[in-house]
Amino acid sequence: MKTIGLLGGMSWESTLTYYRVINEEIKQALGGYHSAKIVLYSVDFAEIEAYQTSGEWDKSAQVLTTAAQALEMGGADFVLICTNTMHKVAPQVQAGIHVPLLHIAEATAALLNEQGIGKVALLGTKYTMTQDFYKDKLIEAGIEVLVPDPQGIEEMNRIIFEELCLGTISEDSRSRCLEIIRALENRGAQGVVLGCTEIGLLIEQQHTRLPVFDTALIHASKAAQLALS
Repeated sequence: MKTIGLLGGMSWESTLTYYRVINEEIKQALGGYHSAKIVLYSVDFAEIEAYQTSGEWDKSAQVLTTAAQALEMGGADFVLICTNTMHKVAPQVQAGIHVPLLHIAEATAALLNEQGIGKVALLGTKYTMTQDFYKDKLIEAGIEVLVPDPQGIEEMNRIIFEELCLGTISEDSRSRCLEIIRALENRGAQGVVLGCTEIGLLIEQQHTRLPVFDTALIHASKAAQLALS
């Protein structure tokens, strides 16, 4: 079994999902007392969020690259950044280590293609929804990407940073997210990509008729498969 390097803490609530899903899949595959071999580096999200807000992405890249190098030195055979937004600096992080970086958007695009989904609604932070670093991975895989209108983008960003990253689950915010999803469905979305690892804490398949693609679950599952390959 390969050792998985988790670069987490952004926020720690969603990192819990990674740890649980990976270990559940390893146990299901191998049975008995088996669990995953994991090295975890959990950063201080306050530092990362401050760099996001100020647009100092190079500084956040330095923090994550240093953390990824520590994972590699700790025995990780490959590394995951346990958040969507910080894949903006994935190229810098990959350049700073010698082991593979398992990209969350590439794993998601592969599953969308497997299921024949050609047009998706993308929900996430304003960085993920408005910038190209994430959407381009889906577009390169032949998938059309729809994002909310400007008001919806600001509302999703507020829900993520002011509620979900602080562990707050609000029924009002769930209703607002579902309104946004319905608007994107009306524009032709065949599925909804939860392009922020916290959104899965709020929106699940039971809440909408559109197929839901929770990127945290997809990423974690792919990591378990890779560890066993």
